[in-house]
Amino acid sequence: MVRLLPFGERAVLAEAGSLAEVLGLRAALAASRPDGVVDLVPAARTVLVRVDPRLLPVAAARAWIERAAAGPTAGVAASADAVVELPIRYDGDDLAAVAAHLGVTPDEVATRHATAEWTVAFTGFAPGFGYLVSEDWPFDVPRRSSPRTRVPTGAVGLAGEFTGAYPRETPGGWQLIGTTTAPLFDAAAETPALLTPGTRVRFAPTAPAPEDAADAEAGRDRPGDEPAAARTAASAAVRVVDPGLRATLQDQGRAGHAAAGVAASGAADRAALRTAQRLVGTAEDAAGIEIVMGGFRAVALVDLWFAVTGAWGPIRIDGRLVDPYTAQRWPAGGELHVDRFDHGVHGYLAVRGGWDVPRVIGSRSTDTLAGIGPAPLAAGDTLAVGADDIAAVPADDLHPWGAPADDAIEVGLAPGPRADWFAADAVPLLFESVWTVSGDADRVGVRLDGPVLQRSREGELPSEGMVPGAIQVPPSGQPVILGPDGPVTGGYPVIAVVVDASRDALAQARPGTRIRFRHAR
Repeated sequence: MVRLLPFGERAVLAEAGSLAEVLGLRAALAASRPDGVVDLVPAARTVLVRVDPRLLPVAAARAWIERAAAGPTAGVAASADAVVELPIRYDGDDLAAVAAHLGVTPDEVATRHATAEWTVAFTGFAPGFGYLVSEDWPFDVPRRSSPRTRVPTGAVGLAGEFTGAYPRETPGGWQLIGTTTAPLFDAAAETPALLTPGTRVRFAPTAPAPEDAADAEAGRDRPGDEPAAARTAASAAVRVVDPGLRATLQDQGRAGHAAAGVAASGAADRAALRTAQRLVGTAEDAAGIEIVMGGFRAVALVDLWFAVTGAWGPIRIDGRLVDPYTAQRWPAGGELHVDRFDHGVHGYLAVRGGWDVPRVIGSRSTDTLAGIGPAPLAAGDTLAVGADDIAAVPADDLHPWGAPADDAIEVGLAPGPRADWFAADAVPLLFESVWTVSGDADRVGVRLDGPVLQRSREGELPSEGMVPGAIQVPPSGQPVILGPDGPVTGGYPVIAVVVDASRDALAQARPGTRIRFRHAR
């Protein structure tokens, strides 16, 4: 029996009774997927369905999910494609400890692991990280009591009923039993993730390698990453002098890849970036530079048109003040200084034609959590201008632009799927209280200070799909709002979801900003 739960205004969470039912439901939905479905994100007990309401209203999506759940294909669990074979060396640091815990020998753990046929149930944690299950695997292995701060690329681990392999170096708490050299995630590939939900997998033991796995990984860059020295183009138009606190390339994001563990990313304040592009006659989905808190300096190497929008502060060309939200000339040799912002957090620098950086998984955005896309800008980097101009630079702009509100804002909320995990007064308290943005705020998430939202349930929620704007509540009771680079799955219950219309205003909230929530219509 599938239960449908609300997940904001653009998603539905379908909850099944078991992982096997999740696999069947995901397969049924994938086989009948209508236009307007952005993402299908399976997890341990749920499938998150994200939609574009312009093409598929949420009510229509709910009806489609119910039909698929009752249909004849709902029992299909795994892909009919050939089995993916992963080479593995059973040399993990925890292999002996796992064997001792299970009361078997290390050789038996390796043999049972290698002879089982596994299926990717879902992905998450990191792009390309698959949670694999098998009816041939009888063991339940607890996670480490103290997670490692560094798990090397290619490490194969066990946790609960799952096995999985780490596509990149990351912290982790799984019990490590081996190492694979398989290319688990390649951001430049047509299909970036080797393992996607429904894929069948076998592990193929190999002889020990002549070099240590850590040495083999030492020279690898993160997926899609370009070192600063490699970004010096022959047609360079701008040289970065000082990126300020942080400056990254962003566009409107890479939605549609959450099932492979890839976040949407993109501009935190999407409307501000679209406006900047429009002011210089450039396509709204072109890349701009997202500047955090100001302090950015760069020199033009050719004549340019530019505009700065979003956060508000002094903007100077060679010391001369110029206006925000207006197309300006940037002469060759001139230094642009986007000074410290007086209001807001995220400013956007657009140039006519857009910034010419490679697309990674369909987007030029930097994902600061997963390390996908261009690296954050550094002093000495040069950037070329693209060919995304589509119209003349407007002669003037008559809109009454002003500084973004960042002392107190009102944010609309839609229902979340796990309000029943909280005490009866938690949802009213969420709306009746004044919350404060803490200093722990970035593109991954914004932690709020305020009253404690008490839970009514103990224990851990099995990981399930997440969306930007989801308000997770960890055991501390202090809510966290997921940002554009937030994880695509998570294990904290979601009490509510910020509506799409409020996300841009939230992106400009500084530490200390007061927030009141309202019920969205």
